[in-house]
Amino acid sequence: MEIIDISVAIQPGMIVYPGDPDVYLERVKSIASGASANISRLDFGVHTGTHIDAPGHFIDGARGAETLALDALIGPVVVVDATAATDHIDAIALEALKIPAERVIFKTTNSALWDKDAFSADFIALTGDAAAALVARGVRLVGIDYLSIGPKGNGVATHVALLEAGVVILEGLDLRGVEPGVYELACLPLKIVGSDGAPCRAVLIRR
Repeated sequence: MEIIDISVAIQPGMIVYPGDPDVYLERVKSIASGASANISRLDFGVHTGTHIDAPGHFIDGARGAETLALDALIGPVVVVDATAATDHIDAIALEALKIPAERVIFKTTNSALWDKDAFSADFIALTGDAAAALVARGVRLVGIDYLSIGPKGNGVATHVALLEAGVVILEGLDLRGVEPGVYELACLPLKIVGSDGAPCRAVLIRR
Protein backbone atom coordinates (compact mmCIF):
# COMPACT_ATOMS: atom_id res chain seq x y z
CA MET A 1 0.00 0.00 0.00
CA GLU A 2 1.29 3.45 -0.96
CA ILE A 3 0.18 6.54 0.96
CA ILE A 4 0.76 9.89 -0.75
CA ASP A 5 0.41 13.06 1.31
CA ILE A 6 -1.20 15.74 -0.87
CA SER A 7 -1.40 18.34 1.89
CA VAL A 8 0.46 21.64 1.98
CA ALA A 9 2.53 22.16 5.12
CA ILE A 10 1.25 24.89 7.46
CA GLN A 11 4.05 27.29 8.35
CA PRO A 12 4.71 31.00 8.83
CA GLY A 13 5.43 32.79 5.57
CA MET A 14 3.50 30.34 3.42
CA ILE A 15 1.35 31.41 0.47
CA VAL A 16 -2.19 32.43 1.41
CA TYR A 17 -5.06 33.74 -0.68
CA PRO A 18 -4.94 37.57 -0.87
CA GLY A 19 -6.83 39.07 2.06
CA ASP A 20 -6.69 35.90 4.16
CA PRO A 21 -4.84 35.94 7.51
CA ASP A 22 -1.15 35.10 7.54
CA VAL A 23 0.15 32.20 9.60
CA TYR A 24 1.62 32.89 13.04
CA LEU A 25 3.19 30.18 15.18
CA GLU A 26 4.37 31.22 18.63
CA ARG A 27 6.00 29.21 21.43
CA VAL A 28 4.20 30.41 24.56
CA LYS A 29 5.86 28.01 26.99
CA SER A 30 9.20 26.29 26.54
CA ILE A 31 11.25 23.70 28.36
CA ALA A 32 14.32 25.83 27.69
CA SER A 33 12.73 28.62 29.75
CA GLY A 34 11.85 26.36 32.66
CA ALA A 35 8.42 25.08 31.69
CA SER A 36 7.61 21.39 32.05
CA ALA A 37 6.56 21.15 28.39
CA ASN A 38 6.69 23.05 25.12
CA ILE A 39 3.35 24.68 24.21
CA SER A 40 2.68 26.71 21.07
CA ARG A 41 -0.10 28.93 19.77
CA LEU A 42 -1.14 28.73 16.12
CA ASP A 43 -3.06 31.57 14.45
CA PHE A 44 -4.24 31.28 10.84
CA GLY A 45 -7.31 31.42 8.60
CA VAL A 46 -9.48 28.36 8.07
CA HIS A 47 -8.88 28.54 4.31
CA THR A 48 -5.10 28.26 4.69
CA GLY A 49 -3.21 25.55 2.84
CA THR A 50 -5.11 22.32 2.26
CA HIS A 51 -8.69 22.87 3.43
CA ILE A 52 -12.35 22.28 2.73
CA ASP A 53 -15.01 24.88 2.07
CA ALA A 54 -18.22 24.46 4.04
CA PRO A 55 -21.56 25.72 2.64
CA GLY A 56 -21.35 28.74 4.95
CA HIS A 57 -18.32 30.02 3.03
CA PHE A 58 -20.48 31.52 0.26
CA ILE A 59 -24.04 30.97 1.52
CA ASP A 60 -24.96 33.14 4.49
CA GLY A 61 -26.45 31.13 7.34
CA ALA A 62 -25.61 27.77 5.76
CA ARG A 63 -24.06 24.79 7.49
CA GLY A 64 -20.60 24.77 9.03
CA ALA A 65 -17.63 22.47 8.63
CA GLU A 66 -18.69 20.15 11.45
CA THR A 67 -21.77 19.03 9.51
CA LEU A 68 -20.03 17.60 6.44
CA ALA A 69 -20.71 13.93 5.75
CA LEU A 70 -17.58 11.88 6.36
CA ASP A 71 -18.48 9.41 3.61
CA ALA A 72 -17.98 12.17 1.05
CA LEU A 73 -14.46 12.73 2.38
CA ILE A 74 -13.31 9.11 2.32
CA GLY A 75 -13.51 6.76 -0.66
CA PRO A 76 -12.51 6.21 -4.28
CA VAL A 77 -11.29 9.29 -6.15
CA VAL A 78 -10.06 9.98 -9.66
CA VAL A 79 -7.16 12.36 -10.14
CA VAL A 80 -7.86 13.86 -13.55
CA ASP A 81 -5.04 15.08 -15.80
CA ALA A 82 -6.00 18.68 -16.60
CA THR A 83 -2.44 19.89 -17.12
CA ALA A 84 -3.17 20.71 -20.76
CA ALA A 85 -5.62 23.42 -19.71
CA THR A 86 -4.28 26.90 -20.38
CA ASP A 87 -7.44 28.68 -19.29
CA HIS A 88 -10.17 28.05 -16.73
CA ILE A 89 -11.97 24.74 -17.15
CA ASP A 90 -15.50 25.30 -18.47
CA ALA A 91 -18.31 22.82 -19.18
CA ILE A 92 -17.00 22.10 -22.68
CA ALA A 93 -13.49 21.35 -21.45
CA LEU A 94 -14.97 19.28 -18.64
CA GLU A 95 -16.82 17.09 -21.14
CA ALA A 96 -13.53 16.20 -22.80
CA LEU A 97 -12.05 15.13 -19.46
CA LYS A 98 -14.78 12.47 -18.95
CA ILE A 99 -15.27 12.55 -15.19
CA PRO A 100 -16.19 8.99 -14.10
CA ALA A 101 -16.44 9.20 -10.31
CA GLU A 102 -18.23 10.71 -7.30
CA ARG A 103 -14.96 12.23 -6.12
CA VAL A 104 -12.70 14.04 -8.52
CA ILE A 105 -9.46 15.97 -8.11
CA PHE A 106 -8.10 18.13 -10.89
CA LYS A 107 -4.35 18.09 -11.41
CA THR A 108 -3.50 21.25 -13.35
CA THR A 109 -0.45 23.38 -13.97
CA ASN A 110 -1.31 25.00 -10.62
CA SER A 111 0.81 22.42 -8.84
CA ALA A 112 3.97 24.18 -10.05
CA LEU A 113 2.79 27.39 -8.38
CA TRP A 114 3.63 25.96 -4.95
CA ASP A 115 7.29 26.39 -5.89
CA LYS A 116 6.85 30.17 -6.03
CA ASP A 117 7.38 32.54 -3.12
CA ALA A 118 4.17 34.54 -3.55
CA PHE A 119 0.55 34.05 -4.54
CA SER A 120 -0.07 33.64 -8.29
CA ALA A 121 -3.32 35.11 -9.60
CA ASP A 122 -3.15 33.26 -12.93
CA PHE A 123 -4.10 29.85 -11.54
CA ILE A 124 -6.44 27.45 -13.36
CA ALA A 125 -9.94 27.13 -11.85
CA LEU A 126 -13.42 25.88 -12.71
CA THR A 127 -16.05 28.15 -14.23
CA GLY A 128 -19.60 28.29 -12.92
CA ASP A 129 -20.97 26.19 -15.77
CA ALA A 130 -18.31 23.53 -15.15
CA ALA A 131 -19.36 23.43 -11.49
CA ALA A 132 -23.00 23.03 -12.52
CA ALA A 133 -22.01 20.20 -14.88
CA LEU A 134 -20.23 18.38 -12.04
CA VAL A 135 -23.34 18.72 -9.88
CA ALA A 136 -25.44 17.26 -12.70
CA ARG A 137 -23.10 14.26 -12.84
CA GLY A 138 -23.59 13.54 -9.14
CA VAL A 139 -20.09 14.48 -7.99
CA ARG A 140 -19.89 14.66 -4.18
CA LEU A 141 -16.37 16.06 -3.76
CA VAL A 142 -14.19 18.13 -6.05
CA GLY A 143 -10.60 19.14 -5.39
CA ILE A 144 -7.99 21.30 -7.06
CA ASP A 145 -4.30 22.04 -6.65
CA TYR A 146 -4.41 25.69 -5.58
CA LEU A 147 -6.20 27.94 -3.13
CA SER A 148 -9.53 28.39 -4.93
CA ILE A 149 -11.80 26.20 -7.04
CA GLY A 150 -13.18 29.36 -8.70
CA PRO A 151 -11.38 31.99 -10.76
CA LYS A 152 -9.87 34.91 -8.86
CA GLY A 153 -12.29 37.81 -8.83
CA ASN A 154 -15.04 35.71 -10.39
CA GLY A 155 -15.35 32.63 -8.22
CA VAL A 156 -18.74 33.13 -6.58
CA ALA A 157 -20.78 31.23 -9.19
CA THR A 158 -18.46 28.23 -9.02
CA HIS A 159 -18.54 28.03 -5.24
CA VAL A 160 -22.29 28.59 -4.93
CA ALA A 161 -23.16 25.98 -7.57
CA LEU A 162 -21.15 23.35 -5.71
CA LEU A 163 -21.96 24.32 -2.13
CA GLU A 164 -25.72 24.70 -2.71
CA ALA A 165 -25.74 21.13 -4.04
CA GLY A 166 -23.84 19.82 -1.02
CA VAL A 167 -20.63 19.13 -2.93
CA VAL A 168 -17.54 19.25 -0.72
CA ILE A 169 -14.85 21.58 -2.08
CA LEU A 170 -11.27 20.53 -1.35
CA GLU A 171 -8.70 23.24 -2.10
CA GLY A 172 -4.99 23.80 -1.68
CA LEU A 173 -3.80 20.35 -2.73
CA ASP A 174 -0.18 19.60 -3.58
CA LEU A 175 -0.21 17.22 -6.54
CA ARG A 176 3.36 17.72 -7.72
CA GLY A 177 4.25 14.10 -7.00
CA VAL A 178 0.94 12.54 -8.06
CA GLU A 179 0.19 10.73 -11.30
CA PRO A 180 -3.36 10.90 -12.66
CA GLY A 181 -5.41 7.80 -11.93
CA VAL A 182 -7.67 6.08 -9.43
CA TYR A 183 -6.89 6.22 -5.71
CA GLU A 184 -8.57 6.05 -2.33
CA LEU A 185 -8.95 9.47 -0.73
CA ALA A 186 -8.84 10.13 3.00
CA CYS A 187 -9.47 13.76 3.88
CA LEU A 188 -10.60 14.74 7.37
CA PRO A 189 -11.12 18.43 8.18
CA LEU A 190 -10.97 19.72 11.72
CA LYS A 191 -14.38 19.62 13.41
CA ILE A 192 -14.79 23.37 13.88
CA VAL A 193 -18.37 24.19 14.83
CA GLY A 194 -20.01 26.81 12.62
CA SER A 195 -16.87 27.48 10.58
CA ASP A 196 -17.04 28.34 6.87
CA GLY A 197 -14.00 26.15 6.25
CA ALA A 198 -11.52 23.89 7.96
CA PRO A 199 -7.91 22.83 7.40
CA CYS A 200 -7.37 19.15 6.76
CA ARG A 201 -4.77 16.48 6.12
CA ALA A 202 -5.47 14.83 2.78
CA VAL A 203 -3.84 11.64 1.51
CA LEU A 204 -4.20 9.39 -1.50
CA ILE A 205 -3.91 5.65 -1.04
CA ARG A 206 -2.95 3.20 -3.77
CA ARG A 207 -3.15 -0.49 -2.95
